[in-house]
Amino acid sequence: MNDHNSPLGAGGILVTGGTGFLGSYIIKELVEKNFTVRAIRRTNRVPSYIPKEIFDKVEWVEGDILDVLSLEEAMEGIDTIIHAAAIVSFVKKDREQMYRVNVEGTANVVNMALEKNVNRMIHISSVAALGRTATGGSVNEEKKWEETKVNTHYAKSKYRGELEVWRGISEGLLGVILNPSTILGYGDWNNSSCAIFKNIYEEFKWYTPGINGFVDVQDVARVVVSMVDSTISEQRFVVNGDNWAFKKLMDTIAGSLGKKKPSRQTTPLLLNIAWRMEKLKSFFTGKKPLLTRESARVAISQTLFENDKILKALPGFSFTPLQQTIQQASKKYLDRVNSLSH
Repeated sequence: MNDHNSPLGAGGILVTGGTGFLGSYIIKELVEKNFTVRAIRRTNRVPSYIPKEIFDKVEWVEGDILDVLSLEEAMEGIDTIIHAAAIVSFVKKDREQMYRVNVEGTANVVNMALEKNVNRMIHISSVAALGRTATGGSVNEEKKWEETKVNTHYAKSKYRGELEVWRGISEGLLGVILNPSTILGYGDWNNSSCAIFKNIYEEFKWYTPGINGFVDVQDVARVVVSMVDSTISEQRFVVNGDNWAFKKLMDTIAGSLGKKKPSRQTTPLLLNIAWRMEKLKSFFTGKKPLLTRESARVAISQTLFENDKILKALPGFSFTPLQQTIQQASKKYLDRVNSLSH
């Protein structure tokens, strides 16, 4: 890999959402490959699951993608933007803010990139933005968005965010869109898709009949960084490691954590009761519900995601087997639990 340790202004990389689960792994990959990294953050907190010395090599800018002035400052002398900032939520009270960040925020990033003549944009979307259908089936890059009941508001917000990126591309921005499936790995298990490890650790009894795509967080970060030096533009890529049934996923995590496997399969009726009870509980506790009407629909959907296109585009790249991802992450979660209990 060429040495990218050049002063900012000679082609630095700006990361939005750098303190998030995926964003922090993208930063780690960039720093380890000697890129010059600048990142936007709203608070001084950085994730504890990434070594501190990685974040010490980043030039942090206080800002927000909804604040155009802070974006203008952050993009000064930037060659490439990796736009990973987004809100993922299936909870009604987050909806308005989620649309603002995922759609307006993305429009702001695109507009400022065009204004500042930024060379390249790598937009982190989601397979959700390709849309799900009630019948499930197989999904690849050719899938056209359809308005269906199975699409969550998160999916709609990511789809609309993508439209802003395509607009930017049509106005001359060089860019690619990456659509990762559900991202797994070692992070903060109180948040994001990492919470599945915590639920299993606490011996959650239920599993759903759905099938979904899963991918290692470090693999997604490697794909993102490999796109920085690439000349590929005006393309989208599904980034998916393996398609597994939720039952297989939960059983494998339970095995790795040394916990009981979930033993009861939910039915659509039970899920309907469950999300309503969660809604009621959250009303009294003020905590976010574990399950919502939207996430219940995803949990029973049987959707497979293809990854041939990204593997063709990146010769020599291969995905980490999901089994291995789960074992490595589980070991780190257990180490952390043990260190906190001593």
